[in-house]
This record gives sequence, C-alpha cells and structure tokens, in this order.
Amino acid sequence: MTSLFRKWVGHRAGPVALPLFALMAAIPTGTAAAPLSDLQVPMLPRTAEEAARIAKATASTTDFSAPERFEEKPAGAATVRARSTADAFSDPSANIRLEGRMTFNLGNGLFTRNWVSAPASTAASDGLGPLLNAGACQACHVKDGRGRPPMDAKEAPVSLFLRLSVPTDVSSEMAEIADWIATTPDPVYGGQLQSFSLPGIPAEARIQTEYTDRPVTLSGGEVVNLRDPYYSITNPAYGPVSSDLMTSPRVAQQMIGLGLLESIPVADILANADPDDADGDGISGRANMVISAEFGVPMLGRFGHKAGMPSVREQSAAAFASDMGLSSPLDTDSAGDCTIAQAACRAAPSGADPETGVEVSADSLDLVTFYARNLGVPERRDLAAPQVLRGKEVFYDAGCTSCHTPKFVTGRDADDSAQSFQLIWPYTDMLLHDMGEGLADHRPEGRATGTEWRTAPLWGIGLTEQVIGHATFLHDGRAQTLMEAILWHGGEAKAARNTIVDLPKDDRDALIAYLESL
Repeated sequence: MTSLFRKWVGHRAGPVALPLFALMAAIPTGTAAAPLSDLQVPMLPRTAEEAARIAKATASTTDFSAPERFEEKPAGAATVRARSTADAFSDPSANIRLEGRMTFNLGNGLFTRNWVSAPASTAASDGLGPLLNAGACQACHVKDGRGRPPMDAKEAPVSLFLRLSVPTDVSSEMAEIADWIATTPDPVYGGQLQSFSLPGIPAEARIQTEYTDRPVTLSGGEVVNLRDPYYSITNPAYGPVSSDLMTSPRVAQQMIGLGLLESIPVADILANADPDDADGDGISGRANMVISAEFGVPMLGRFGHKAGMPSVREQSAAAFASDMGLSSPLDTDSAGDCTIAQAACRAAPSGADPETGVEVSADSLDLVTFYARNLGVPERRDLAAPQVLRGKEVFYDAGCTSCHTPKFVTGRDADDSAQSFQLIWPYTDMLLHDMGEGLADHRPEGRATGTEWRTAPLWGIGLTEQVIGHATFLHDGRAQTLMEAILWHGGEAKAARNTIVDLPKDDRDALIAYLESL
C-alpha cells in the first residue's frame, strides 16, 4: 500500500490532486489510514532479514527473571542519561550530531521564548494573541513535561484548556468512508477556550474545576480516593455558550520521544488494530485518521490525546495557532482562534511578516519541530530490582500490554536521522481505545468517539513529579498517583483494571515500582 500511495504523491510531496473520495476509496476496506506519514518521515523498505530481526526483537517476553536485552535504553541510541533534576526531559537525543545539537538549541530558544503582542520592536517575536492560553510553549509543557490542572481555585489554568466543538449535519466524504464524525468549531468561541487575552480585548471565559472525592476499596482493605472532576465555563465574555457545545478538558502532554513515535512505520501500528475485536480479547484498537494540513491528504493520527494530529510539525503549528494565536505556514490566520463573532479580536494588529504573511516563519516552525522531535527519553532506573521485575510480570499478566505495546522498531529513514532504525520501548500502540464512561468527554475528534482515547506512552512516566513538581496523570490531570490513573481505566481496560484491584497489595506495589522505573 505504501508503494501505491507513493505512486500518486511521490517520495516526499505536497498535496495530491486526486479528489478525497477517490483517494479514500483506494484504501482497502477495514484499513484505518493510508501510510502517508511516510511523506513526513520517508522510510526505506525493509529487507526480509530486517523484518525477521524486528519480529524477534519486538516479541513479547515471557521471562521476568531479568531485564530484556537493551531494555535499559528505551529510545535506543537516542536514549539520554537519567538526570535527578527537573531537566530530565530537556536533553537532546544522545545520537544527534553536532550540527543537530546547534539546531536543537535554536529550537529550544523558540520553544522557551515569551512572545509579545504586535506591533513590537522585536518583530521576530511579536504577534501573540489576541486571544491565548499561554505566551510561550514551555508555559504549558513545563520543563518539556506534561501540564497540570490548577492546584486551587485562585490559580490560573495555564496548562489546562478546553477543546470546543458543536455537532454538524454537513455530510462529507470522510464521514461516509472513514467513520469520520462531523463536528465544527463553536461559531462564537472557536475550537478552544482561551482564558487570557491582550489588553483591551476580553478573554473568552474562565474554566472552573471542582472535584468530588470517591473512595475505591482494593483487595486487602486499601482505600484510594479518586477525584471526580466537574468542569464549567464561567464569565463568558461573548455571550452564552451554545446549548449543544461539546467540551474536552486537556492538559499538555510530555514532549519526550516524539520523533521516535513519528518514525514508527504506519504498517506496524495498523498491524495492532482490531476494530471489530476479531480475536475476542475485548480490545478493539482503532486508528484515527485526519486530513493533513501540510499535505492535504488523509494520514494516520499519532499525536494528541485523541491522535488528532498526524505529525510533530502539524502539532506544533496547531499549538502556535490555538494556544498563542500565532500564524504559521500551516495556519495562516494571524487572529488565531478568534471567530467572526469576535470583531475586536479580528481587528487587532497582526505581527505577520510583510513578505511571508505569517508570524512564525517556516524556518522557525522547522526549528521548533526539530526540537520537539529530538527531546531525549531518559534511560531506565532500577530495572533489575526484584520488585520492579515482579511489577513487570504483573503488568504483562494483567493484560496492560494489550494497549501499552512495549516495543517497536522505527523505520530506517532516508536521512539517517537520530530516530532511524531504533528499538524503542514507548508502551503505546498509538491507537484509539474505548476507555469507558468514567474518562469520557463525549466530544468526538476525527474518527475518535467521545469515549475513545489514544493509548498514552508510558516512557518517562516515573519522572513526572521530578520534572513538573507535581504528579498529575490522564488527559486532564485528575489522577494524582499512578494507582489513581489505573483505577480510572474502564471500557476495554476494565478487565485489566479489575485484575489489579484484586491483586495482593505487594503485587500492586510492585506494579507501581515498575511504572516508576519507566
């Protein structure tokens, strides 16, 4: 199938001229997406010998008496040393060359830059807003880690935001062919709620979060309190919100290993998809499919809590636009997420360069993309400890690997990048799974339903509190411990969750020790 699509679009090409219907009709029935991510990271074909080596290297282990070969290096040669400071996620991949390290540092400068409103004397840094969630990328991705919800009602929700949409009855070729769920941004508040703004322009609203404790009793009498969140939009500045508004609370995700996830061949991801649960194991992984803003064709969704973005570059451009109101070659509206109902916002000065017409140049977007692709994954800690090995066995026996796939081998790319042909241990299948009503946001995104989420990668999860200063997990940060995060699992993961609830406490403690070693 890869060769079929390259016949249409070439090895690294722009948008195809074929109509969407014709393009999608060529995808075999039951296939979630064409392997068009190869446009973003061109891959060389694998030999039969390589395929055999990969199958052996990625096979699931049954021996828990000692660590597996290369397990201490979750990102292969790109793995970085484990640091004991908050900068554990901020090192470049260990195997990038000197020139790459210089590019990485330039991208880091843009990632940490505080953008300002236009017009400004620093023309390369202006254009912020008019509506925004943050003034810098790292304001949400704290130390390149995940975001968190406010700790109390007085704290501003910088790294927690609400995605917005309303249903639409407009039929589309995507909906007809790929189970794409038709939605559209809210006509007044757009696709994301912005809680901050430039002077003279009202911020859209505030997010108010309230929690209700719910105790869960585990075997042996241990009690864990889960926080049931309730989100509300307060002080809407542009009129009442739509009666059919769908919202989804999100915290920013950690940044490590993104280039490696992007380099997993599409065929390897689709090989784990089982949308109809043909094997009867209760796990029905599905691939999301999205239209690429860069190439104009359907691509496999990889990034975001619902796999709504196909590439690191598009994810970066979308964050510039929605979070900071900054235009780029992939999103050229300098007003960001401002709608036509927000006249003062759309009339505010633009920071767009007169020559390029955008505020974030192609070169700047490439630098930030390179930085994001090359943030290194820290090496494992204590992986040979008896408790950690027992926890690994519990993880496998409980069925957690049905979604949290331990290993992949990335494609051998044409540029011989730091991500090329690496054995990696991300603990994700990159697919959508129904996680039950407890975690449901009831807001579709592409093919993802209101109960489906992409399996979150687990590498680095044990360093969360060290990096951001707080332990918060899941898509909205509601879980304050790893055990809480496990107990929120429902839907396809309910059986694994119940198995863990019924374990002896020593085994549950071992499981947590294993996760903390990742």
